[in-house]
Amino acid sequence: MNSRRLASVALAAAVVFATAGCSMISPQATTIDYSPAEGVNLMGTEPLKVRNALLVANESGTEANFLAAIVNDTDSAETLLVGIDGDTQRVRVDAHSTVSLGFDGADPLLFEKIDAVPGTDVEMTFQSGTGEVVSSRIPALDGTLDYLADFVPAG
Repeated sequence: MNSRRLASVALAAAVVFATAGCSMISPQATTIDYSPAEGVNLMGTEPLKVRNALLVANESGTEANFLAAIVNDTDSAETLLVGIDGDTQRVRVDAHSTVSLGFDGADPLLFEKIDAVPGTDVEMTFQSGTGEVVSSRIPALDGTLDYLADFVPAG
């Protein structure tokens, strides 16, 4: 009778460990960082943070408006350099504030004579403060989504 009880306990323990083992070695999906929007959040652009970055392009992709939220958590004003194909533009962000390009009275950055066909990713560069230049692929969208329709360049 003792060996039966021992066998039952061993079998139960094996079932528990076998069914729980997968979650012990698999990464949890809820701990993986991702951008829950059309745009992307950039890493390494400190001291400024670039959030929900995206391009809204015309049909041919020769012009695009850059939209993003630029966050400055520092005690001083900072400038973000944003570039596509050698065309670099500046965005100044006051201390402890956010500039939402394309919203809240801030114009988007218009890039012309580029290759940003909607549905593709476009290589862009970002640099703020004394930080390194960060290169990232930013999605180019069209005006299909109602709230992006007003941002499609006329050209």
